[in-house]
Amino acid sequence: MEPIKKRDFVEIEYTGKLKEENVIFDTTDEKVAKENKLHNHDYCPAIICVGEEQLLKGLDKNIEGKEIGKEYDFDIKPEDAFGKKNAKLIQLIPTNKFKQQNIQPMPGVQLNIDGVVGTIKTVSGGRTLVDFNHPLSGKELSYKIKINKKITDDKEKLSGYLKLSLDTKDFEAEIINNNAKISLKSEIPKEAKERLSKKITEIIPNIKKVEFTIEEDSKNK
Repeated sequence: MEPIKKRDFVEIEYTGKLKEENVIFDTTDEKVAKENKLHNHDYCPAIICVGEEQLLKGLDKNIEGKEIGKEYDFDIKPEDAFGKKNAKLIQLIPTNKFKQQNIQPMPGVQLNIDGVVGTIKTVSGGRTLVDFNHPLSGKELSYKIKINKKITDDKEKLSGYLKLSLDTKDFEAEIINNNAKISLKSEIPKEAKERLSKKITEIIPNIKKVEFTIEEDSKNK
């Protein structure tokens, strides 16, 4: 069977662990998710376009060249996962800034500061150390992956790509005469529509045009 190459669409199942801690942090398996008290998305196989880094760069790298119907185990270095720790993203902030907003800073607490999520590391005297790196930055990951099948149907490719790109399944998608018609429950920025349209016509060459609409009942609410 021909090995998987860039721009192939494949359906995969996976479970990702923090290698050092041996802790599962992401999976497509509902049973594994419940056992590990995960509840962050739908637990079902994912459809990805290989080479588009829709999940993690390290997953794409490892799937390329592999075979359909097989299972694989591999490790991913931090630079191909959530990045290395960047010392510039660890900042000392005066503790009274938090108290002005009625926030009692405690180590381990995650908070959103100006749209950026940070984790409080230490609170000492009048200063609080906040780490704005991704919580999993600097971590080596270990993945178990099963490659179920190659996706050949353009509508299935489109739906799979949108589900990961929009991080939702609240949309309807159909292809009529090489035009993709995508109906959304809520509006997305113009730049996001343009970026998605460009990418969709690149990775699914049979689609020549992309149109976005908002569902009528959503507009009337």
